Amino acid sequence: MGHALDFLQDIQLRLNALEADGLLRSPRTVASHQGPELIVDGRLVVCLCSNNYLGLADHPQLLAAANQAAIEYGFGSCAARHIAGTSTAHLEIERALAAFLEQPRALFFTTGYDANLGTIQALSSRDTLVLSDALNHASLIDGCRLGRGKVRVFRHCDAAHLEELLRSERDRFATALVVTESLFSMDGDTAPLPALREICDRYQAALVVDESHAIGVLGPRGRGLCAHHAVRPDLITGTFGKACGASGAFVAGPEVTIRWIENRARSYVFSTASSPTIPKAACAALDLVRQADAERSRLADHALRLRLGLKEMGYEIPDGSTHIIPLMLGTATAATEASRCLLELGVFVHGIRPPTVPAGTSRLRVTPMATHEPRHIDAALQAFRTLRSKLASVR
Repeated sequence: MGHALDFLQDIQLRLNALEADGLLRSPRTVASHQGPELIVDGRLVVCLCSNNYLGLADHPQLLAAANQAAIEYGFGSCAARHIAGTSTAHLEIERALAAFLEQPRALFFTTGYDANLGTIQALSSRDTLVLSDALNHASLIDGCRLGRGKVRVFRHCDAAHLEELLRSERDRFATALVVTESLFSMDGDTAPLPALREICDRYQAALVVDESHAIGVLGPRGRGLCAHHAVRPDLITGTFGKACGASGAFVAGPEVTIRWIENRARSYVFSTASSPTIPKAACAALDLVRQADAERSRLADHALRLRLGLKEMGYEIPDGSTHIIPLMLGTATAATEASRCLLELGVFVHGIRPPTVPAGTSRLRVTPMATHEPRHIDAALQAFRTLRSKLASVR
């Protein structure tokens, strides 16, 4: 017991250190469906921290599709697809997604984390140079780590630095991957996709783009930023768990590449397949996304109003025009306290702290939804005005 006790004491000390630094995470309790308002810790509040950008998470068509799938297939898949076979539900979403993205083939994963982790790991060998944007999501970073390639990090959205690294190191490797998000999840800015594509072509590097926060919201019919820029990456990854309001994720690209990932991505090969209810709901979500121009316009209007309003109050809001609005506060303590104060004022906005973002850049991540009404935005802006007067005491 002595060794076990020492271990537990060490863990407790680490937890104490996290708490002292303002980095201990304790999620709020939500007792309602995901919508513009939530019941959080027993109170009805305006939600401004969800990735349910189009407000589809509780759409009747998604619920009906999932319910019908449960009747038709049952709930559990009970094994990996290579072991117990693949359901027609999974094949249906892969065909629909490939058509939506105008890619030859798609592969469905259980989560976005699994899709990024498995894709980068499967494509990387000891003779691969992997170049990753400095602010890529943790799932992309961990995919780079799990693969066996040589990983180099280029400065955030800096195409010139990427080219410098390729120029100096590309000749020493058989293959090269450039990995980036299209819309960065914590900063709300966008990658220079045309420049990245041009550089990749020049140096014979594959471009892998995570469209998780852009799919459904940006580009023609919500097809993402690659479609918006008419850039064709070598692979697209993304998730149904954000604007689509569902669950599950994917990688899409050439048949031969997807076939390789299907056989070598550890997070796919060794994971039980998702419930067939999930791809069925995702299919319904894709149908809704194609027709959601009005919702995309309304979301953009809400985001612009919040950006302008927060800037007018004197908050530090980086330049940008997307639906992800970072309100910079600096310290983890300030972000945590600001989030707590806003919840008391009836607005749920989460404080983002290290390691999610670099030290010294803690923030509130403000994300409206298409289903918010003007009164919700009014209430939120009033809460931020009240918070502004208190900030001096929480820094």
